[in-house]
Amino acid sequence: MKKTLLGTTALVSAGLIAGPALASDPLNVTVGGTVTTGFYVIDHDDFGATAFNDTAVKLVARNIDIKAEGTLDNGMVAGVLATLSLGDDWNTHWQPNDATFRELFTYLEGGFGRFELGGTDGAAFKMHYTSPWFVPGNGVDSPNILNVNDTSFYGIRHSTFSLMAADANKVTYFTPRFAGFQLGLSYTPETTYNGPTPNRLGVVTNNTSIEDVMEIALNYAGSLGGVDLGLSGFYVSGDAPINNSSPEEWGFGANVGMSGFTLGGAWYQSEDLGFGPSTAIVSAAGVEQEVWTLGLSYATGPWTVGVAYLNNENTAAGGFSEKAKTWQTGGGYNLGSGVDVGLDLQMTDVELNGGAEYDSISGGLVLSVSF
Repeated sequence: MKKTLLGTTALVSAGLIAGPALASDPLNVTVGGTVTTGFYVIDHDDFGATAFNDTAVKLVARNIDIKAEGTLDNGMVAGVLATLSLGDDWNTHWQPNDATFRELFTYLEGGFGRFELGGTDGAAFKMHYTSPWFVPGNGVDSPNILNVNDTSFYGIRHSTFSLMAADANKVTYFTPRFAGFQLGLSYTPETTYNGPTPNRLGVVTNNTSIEDVMEIALNYAGSLGGVDLGLSGFYVSGDAPINNSSPEEWGFGANVGMSGFTLGGAWYQSEDLGFGPSTAIVSAAGVEQEVWTLGLSYATGPWTVGVAYLNNENTAAGGFSEKAKTWQTGGGYNLGSGVDVGLDLQMTDVELNGGAEYDSISGGLVLSVSF
């Protein structure tokens, strides 16, 4: 990925460096990211009297990263990562599409491992393996682009990643990797959006969100006899006193790669969590969500192709059940310098509680540019 180096003078003008000048070299600052666009033709079933558009231009700008990093005199690596994005992400998808800091955190890394402090995803999210992405900028697990309307009661959960604490302010520790294994631990005091403000005066009202979220994750990355192997597992728990529930998440993932092929999949389950179209991740006593995915991709030269499937089911007391099934196939071609074009074919079937069902089939041409 091509990076753009910014001078120290520009950083001071932008307010990204503060405090007295030090004798040591300043941190190196780079700007990078990815913007994915696509033109789609969509065949979506009517939902009652509601009909949906049959064409769409999609724009995703979720990874505009400003990173400052440097090696200190004692050998430790220190840095800051600020991720700008449009408002259309897992946490703020009901807000206007203004550019905001989706993530902002500091980190310190050395022989002891790595500490992260601030607004970012936790260890369970960052260490997770899942089905491969083969369409530029889009995949079936946690997709950036999905052409189906969500009318389910508890929300269609197109993700096997841990989202309970998402980008809320937290502290995370990653151990060094030993014999391919690494352990990660995260703690989030409370999960309401509490990102950067000028001075952070005041405290948060108690019992207004999921609190005291603990994450533990373990993964393995290595090669065995010419086969690349990645394995992961996580457990996440929190406290939701507002409705007297104790939400939990757990999941497993695996990737196997050989001779250009990548076979990957993941399984996820949660209790007492909901994800609706007009709310953030919220506690929902008695609700269980189960998601699994499986995919296969093949890469040779500039080409990548593949197929993947994701299945989601929500259940609750009284026989309540909602299901969503999504297939994706297609591929991409790298034109060079971080520029990829691709074809994205999607098919989603949604079954609502009570028997109502609708489908969405779409195809799109995608252009994704990384810089």
